Amino acid sequence: MTLTTIRPRFSPKVRLRFDRRTGRHLLLYPETGLQLNHTATVIARLCTGEWTVDDMVEQLTQAYGDVSPDEIRREMCEFLDVLSHRGLLQGMA
Repeated sequence: MTLTTIRPRFSPKVRLRFDRRTGRHLLLYPETGLQLNHTATVIARLCTGEWTVDDMVEQLTQAYGDVSPDEIRREMCEFLDVLSHRGLLQGMA
């Protein structure tokens, strides 16, 4: 399986929630949580298992037209790698 065909999705223990107190989204998982910035939230919302990494890059390129697709891919893959190493994603093996 190549990176372009991977369809990342959150592990069953992970929930994406909006924190009304801070006005930011959080990834909640056992024992802790991770506060997300706007771009990380956009990526997290795409982690449904429906989209390939290529699909996600394409959508982000449309949303952030002033950023090159290569830069989007690099930074998104770094973010997904961090989530994967924390055990928060499935489909990244």
